[in-house]
Amino acid sequence: MEDSPLVIAISASALFDTSEGDKIFQEKGVENYRFYQQEHKTDILPRGVAYPFIERILSLNSALGEQDLIKVVLFSRNSPEAGLRVMNSIRAYSLNISTALFTSGEYNFQYLTSVGASLFLSANRDHVKTAIDAGFAAGVVLPTIIPDSDAEPELRLAFDFDGVIADDDSEIFYNSTQDLAKYHKHEAELAGSPLSRGPIGEFLQKISRIQQLERSKKAKDSNYQQIIKTAIVTARNAPAHERVITTLNDLGITVDSAFFIGGMKKSLFLNVMKPHMFFDDQMKNLADLKHVPAVHIPFGIKNIDCDMSIEQSNESI
Repeated sequence: MEDSPLVIAISASALFDTSEGDKIFQEKGVENYRFYQQEHKTDILPRGVAYPFIERILSLNSALGEQDLIKVVLFSRNSPEAGLRVMNSIRAYSLNISTALFTSGEYNFQYLTSVGASLFLSANRDHVKTAIDAGFAAGVVLPTIIPDSDAEPELRLAFDFDGVIADDDSEIFYNSTQDLAKYHKHEAELAGSPLSRGPIGEFLQKISRIQQLERSKKAKDSNYQQIIKTAIVTARNAPAHERVITTLNDLGITVDSAFFIGGMKKSLFLNVMKPHMFFDDQMKNLADLKHVPAVHIPFGIKNIDCDMSIEQSNESI
């Protein structure tokens, strides 16, 4: 894992705004949709929610002079013919994405192992949930207004901890007791025992490795401006905070910031931080975000029999 590239698989519905085509697919059916996409194959799709994240993370290849460091693969349930518009849009935006899968409506998450993906992003909840249940690292890109692109190349990534970077063992314990004092006592007693890696822990491990490459380059070239900034934003607070640090150390992960905020709303901090992507396993933590691109990780006990009704793309493309 340590020397392998970071591979991100992404659907067209997360990378681009495909709402116009999705509407035709839903209202007029697949054949009309295919005809529409072929007729508009040279019309460039607008940028989608995950576009700023993908654009910035791909820039690290040239910044660090390692073209195979990060790879993005398009995973589309579109037909190959209708997929021409997506590939034309990728070329128009000069995104370094050359590998693509088109499966004509069929799920394609089973090929994530084939490409070595550490993360799969899609706007389709059913597709993501099926991938998560099969043991893959996947997240739902939620609809939001994309913030204006700034001139700075910095890529800010923020992560919840339990059920995202680590497994949900601590959440299971709290859920069984519903007693905060018992939970804090439990976590304090296990402060030196790391939790197992969670659904996207490997993704952050590889991000941390890239950050180390950036720090090494900065040490040799004082003019180099580091691109990635990482933060943990968790409802844990003292004394449950120590187990976070123990787990990150065990996973070989170094982050730039950690916010142990207890019962305060995460949006109070994220709306100031303005990450290019925030990953959390609970929809309630994503409700009050303002123009913050967010990914819901539908993993673990917090996602059993809970309300996850949101507007989402049907990912026709």
